[in-house]
Amino acid sequence: MFPAEALTFLRGLSRNNDREWFQPRKETYETKVKAPMLALIEEINSELMDFAPEHVTDPKKALFRIYRDTRFSNDKTPYKTHVAAVFHHKNLGKIEGGMLYFHVSPKQVGISTGMYHPGPEELLAVRTYLTDHHEEFRAACKGAAKLMGKLHGDAVTRMPKGFDAESPAADLIRMKQWLFWAELDVKTATSPKLRTEVVKRFRAAAPVIHLLNASLKRNTKRKLQHPEAMLD
Repeated sequence: MFPAEALTFLRGLSRNNDREWFQPRKETYETKVKAPMLALIEEINSELMDFAPEHVTDPKKALFRIYRDTRFSNDKTPYKTHVAAVFHHKNLGKIEGGMLYFHVSPKQVGISTGMYHPGPEELLAVRTYLTDHHEEFRAACKGAAKLMGKLHGDAVTRMPKGFDAESPAADLIRMKQWLFWAELDVKTATSPKLRTEVVKRFRAAAPVIHLLNASLKRNTKRKLQHPEAMLD
């Protein structure tokens, strides 16, 4: 759990997102926000050993920097107004593979699981895998949906080239992201229940993550086919 000062800091930062406000309060960030977050990540890692050991991540690598990359953004505010962590698969890319994520903001505790930004090869691999494993995947999604809501994500309007438009997995194949998202009351951040609430949603979604990542692991030692599908 976070101390009340953590939310006070994040609320203040959201109203005063500039260096002049942040610098005199940097120690507050380090002790009341960053340190508790690192401790929480360590505790979540111990839980992941039970159901997703391949997602155990060094806390310092799991924690997102508070500093925003403003080089290519119209928004030039220098700091993120939430604190976040991601647990990616140790043998897959930090972005491309299925992941477990949560953040604490002034308004909510947000929890996300799934595959957010697959590259062309990863996208093709998942679509190909779902063609033959859609029933298993849908069954896993039902379990996750009980705590995380419905599976969602951006999708193309027409069937990607190389895939059967009449496939029973057509709706899954058209997707470009496979995501679950849940929001908890911000009061959860300062409650002893925080770790439990995050972990039980990670646990519920873990079977979905395992299937998404299985499609990538299956393709790591061979060249992917259907290159035209990468254009969608």
